[in-house]
Amino acid sequence: MNIRQTSVHAFRDDAVLLDVREPVEWAAGHAPNAVHLPLGQLPHRLTDLPAVGGALPVVCRSGVRSAQAVAYLQTRGVDAINVAGGMQAWEEAGKALVCDSGRGLVL
Repeated sequence: MNIRQTSVHAFRDDAVLLDVREPVEWAAGHAPNAVHLPLGQLPHRLTDLPAVGGALPVVCRSGVRSAQAVAYLQTRGVDAINVAGGMQAWEEAGKALVCDSGRGLVL
């Protein structure tokens, strides 16, 4: 299966992304309009996917879990695309982050 990828630079800071990281990772820092749905919950929560115009961008810490999520979503007929480099690349690009934990960002 061909997993489509795109760069974090393809998105504005306020883009809607599907974030498949674990809760502790999410709390440490995430994109402002990201929707949190951990990878392990994905099969049971397909109705919670955010609506976007075009392919659904999926992100994790580095791009590995989000690639798995994209592969799964594609088998379910969802147009999804992996955000290469994940939230590490997002942070390195200087894009906006929201921190729920009250601690410094630990991506």
